[in-house]
This record gives sequence, C-alpha cells and structure tokens, in this order.
Amino acid sequence: MARRLALIVVAGLVLAAPAAGDNGGKLGDVQARIAAARAKEARLTGQISDVTKQIRSLEAKVGDVSQKLSVLERDLALHQRRLDGLNALFSFETDRVNFLRSQYAKVLRQLNLRMIDIYETHDPTLVEVILESTSFQDVLDQLHYLEAIAQQDKRITKTVAAARDKVQVARERTKMIRTRVHSETQVIAVRTQQQRIAKSELLLSQGSLVGKRKRQKGQLASTRAQERAFIDEANALAAQDARVRAQLAAAQGAGDTTPSAAGLIWPVNGPVTSPFGYRWGRLHAGIDIGVPEGTPIHAAAAGTVVLAAWTGGYGNYTCIDHGGGLATCYAHQSAYAVSTGAHVSQGQVIGYVGSTGHSFGPHLHFEVRINGVPVDPLGYL
Repeated sequence: MARRLALIVVAGLVLAAPAAGDNGGKLGDVQARIAAARAKEARLTGQISDVTKQIRSLEAKVGDVSQKLSVLERDLALHQRRLDGLNALFSFETDRVNFLRSQYAKVLRQLNLRMIDIYETHDPTLVEVILESTSFQDVLDQLHYLEAIAQQDKRITKTVAAARDKVQVARERTKMIRTRVHSETQVIAVRTQQQRIAKSELLLSQGSLVGKRKRQKGQLASTRAQERAFIDEANALAAQDARVRAQLAAAQGAGDTTPSAAGLIWPVNGPVTSPFGYRWGRLHAGIDIGVPEGTPIHAAAAGTVVLAAWTGGYGNYTCIDHGGGLATCYAHQSAYAVSTGAHVSQGQVIGYVGSTGHSFGPHLHFEVRINGVPVDPLGYL
C-alpha cells in the first residue's frame, strides 16, 4: 500500500510539473495510459478482493464438509466392523448348526440301529430276565441296565435336538441383525460418498479460484509495473522538454522577446486533429495536423536550424530559430531534409511527415515557442 501511495505521489508531482512535451505523440498518450492503468489496477484489486472472499467462503464450506465427512467415515468404519463381526458370528453359528445337525442325525442313526437290534433279538421279557439271572440282584441290575440304555438314548437325542434348535434360533436372529446393519452401512456409505464428492467439488472450485486470484495478482503486478513505466516516461518527457528549452535558449541567445504574430505559414496543408492546450493533466505543446506519411514539411518562416535530432517521444525532431525569441518545432518526421546549423527560407522543405517516436499514426506535431516556452500556434499562423 505504501508503495502504491508513493507511486501516486510521484505521478502527482509529474502531473503538476509545467512540462510542454508532445502530448499528441507522447504526453497525452502517457497520461491516458496512466489513467487506464490506475483504473485497471482498481478493477483488478476489487476482483482479487471478491475472489478472496469466495475462497474464504469455500474454505469454511470445505471445513464443514470435512467435519461431516470425518464423522461419517468413523460411523461407516464402526458399522463395517459391526457388520464384519456379525458376518463372523453368522458363519460360526452356521457351522455350529451344521455340526449339531450332523450329530443329531448320528444319534438318530444309533438309536434306530439299537431299536433294530432289540427288535431282531426280541425284547427280553421279565420271565426271561429272571430265568437267565443267577440272583435277585442280577435281575435288578439287568432291568436297570436296559432302562438306562433306553433313557440315555432318548436323552442324547433330545439334548442334541434342543441344542440344534437353540443355535438355529440364534442364527436366524443374527441373520436379521446382520441384514439391518448391512442396510444401515449401505446408507452411511452412500452419504459418505456424497460428502466425498461434495468435498472434491469444493476443493476443485477452491483450486480454480486460487488459480484465478493468482492470475489476477500477476495482471495487477504487470499493471503496476506499466503504471510505473508510464510515470517514468512522463518524467522523461518533462526532462526532454527542459532540454529543448535549454537548447533553444542557448542557440537563440538574447534578443527581442516580443515577436510579431504575422509571418508564419502552415508547414503542411491538413486538418488540426489535436489542438494546443491541456489534455490528461498535461500541456499539449503544439497542434497535430493530420496528413499522409511522406508529405513534405515546409519551414513556417526563414531562420536557422538549431536542432535536428532524435528527441525521445518526439522522434525525429527539428527546431528553427526565427529570431526575436521565436522558434518553430516539427516532430515525428520520417526523415530530415536539413541539418543543425543550416539556414532555411520560408516554405523550404525541412523534412517529411512520419510517425516516429510516440505516435499513433502519421501526422505532423507543430509547435511555436517563445523563448523556449510553447504557445498556441494558431495565434501565429
């Protein structure tokens, strides 16, 4: 900010200086470009501020989405762990059911085989047991043994069946819970993916805005550099004008400082495309006459050529001393027809119209100077 204020102060000092350069070819153009650069700088600064606000807003949204996404991802991970546990439990219970089914089938087979064996060997009657026993205690033992075998077979079959049914119920309950948890996990997975997509889109937009802001900052830096260059050019023009005045003062010397307004002729025939006066805060030190490139330029009056050289924004520049402090100057020439020190007569060709220096097209920038100070040429033609 301090640097910008410094540039504005420098620009203000340049604008306030009583320079008298070629605004048609240079000074007006420089001031217009400075104004355009400042307008562009303000516009870019505003755009950068707007984009920065958008980036901050997106950062807040990304933060919200990231927080939601983090919660959802933890929730999804927990549901997935629960689902994995249920899957493992269901698998274990399935194995158990299958094992108990096989055991139940096995005891049923054993029971059936025992029943067949008893049937085929005839179920012993109480009389047979008594007759075959050696004592009363032996009778009791054999009867108890037969009853115990029957009860054991029934008990084993019943126990295995009960265990099978119990595991089957647990398995069905696990299956139901697993189905519900699977459904919940799917819903959370969808929501998580939606949040991931939203976050990705926000980050993409944020990256796009960051890139846009970076480009705008680059343009702003370029615009400020141009503005500094324009201000430097304006300072250079002021310095050139000071040198022109000094050169004219040194060449003309002392003399009458109140020349007659009569006696000057038009150096070329054409319309005035830019008059004498202030433009863009700078003095346009002459008039611009619109004529084609290569048009011969005629001396407005007889005199001595005191300057015929490249002069910054003026391009090929010629000044003629007419005496009495009066001088005429001709800028943007494509070529010279005279050189410094030459004596010329009124109407003599001194050069040719061009577009050298800072100029937007062929034209003649014509100045009238009194003791080096520019005045309106129309008052002398």
